[in-house]
Amino acid sequence: MTSLPRVNLDEPRYDQSSYLNRAKHFLIVTNPLNAFATEEQLDRAARIVKDYRAGKPVEGISSVDELWAAKYLYDSAFHPDTGEKMLLVGRMSAQVPMNMTITGCMMTFYKSTPAVIFWQWFNQSFNAVVNYTNRSGSSPISQQQLLTSYCMATGGALVTALSLNRLVRNAPPLVGRLVPLAAVAAANCINIPLMRMQELQQGVTLIDEDGKELGQSCRAAKEGIAAVTFSRIMMATPGMVLTPVLMNSLEKRGFLKRVPWSNAPIQTLFCGFLLTFATPLCCALFSQKASISVDSLEEEVREKIRKERPELQVVYYNKGL
Repeated sequence: MTSLPRVNLDEPRYDQSSYLNRAKHFLIVTNPLNAFATEEQLDRAARIVKDYRAGKPVEGISSVDELWAAKYLYDSAFHPDTGEKMLLVGRMSAQVPMNMTITGCMMTFYKSTPAVIFWQWFNQSFNAVVNYTNRSGSSPISQQQLLTSYCMATGGALVTALSLNRLVRNAPPLVGRLVPLAAVAAANCINIPLMRMQELQQGVTLIDEDGKELGQSCRAAKEGIAAVTFSRIMMATPGMVLTPVLMNSLEKRGFLKRVPWSNAPIQTLFCGFLLTFATPLCCALFSQKASISVDSLEEEVREKIRKERPELQVVYYNKGL
């Protein structure tokens, strides 16, 4: 058995202080191929990571690269705070195959009211699972809160989509094709904060550089959720803007009339191509281990930290994804 050098698996392999390194990190974590890993492969990756952290012999690993491959597979499927295996459709590695299908259908059938209702409902059902799965910490959420969040997000998306469809009925085709993006953006602004309401009410856990817990902060939760909301909207934007531009061009050239069956496949595959890059690049906009100045915290939390750790100027928290 090869003796492996000690590396810190509690931090990503690449320094997360730069955008390029965060992008490199998320390109691996959000790789769609990770979604096809078997339960046996995931459990093996978890066992390798836990054994290595505990200082135990690691079976079947002969290099640091293999160790990191197991760690990234582990990160793609297990929650960073709770260590629980996440629902498959809620994992970031499932974002590309799921979102390319949903987005392609939303933009293909945007003119039909029943189709708008169905796909906005389906999209928000999916988003609710993703938002809950990728929340910060082990914050519990009641069934009532889940139902309220789900209904309000779905309702907000439907009202936005149907209202805008009515307003742009006589507008150029390209404008109508952009309606789904407005609906998705509005729904994200509702869905994410509501699905993570416990964090807004009770705060997220603050830690120092060594991972020692320092308290809870609602202000940090607000910053983290705002960052996640922005990155999710940006994640959806390339596919929901560039795809309509492409389809509008094909329509003007008469291609869609000559090959009408190609509408949905082209939109879905093109969305998938864009999401493959947009997902990791937008996840990387903000570090998952976010920082916040002690001076920016609410007064009682700030005073507690200054009393116990007066040397600290910056603290950290998991903002979620």
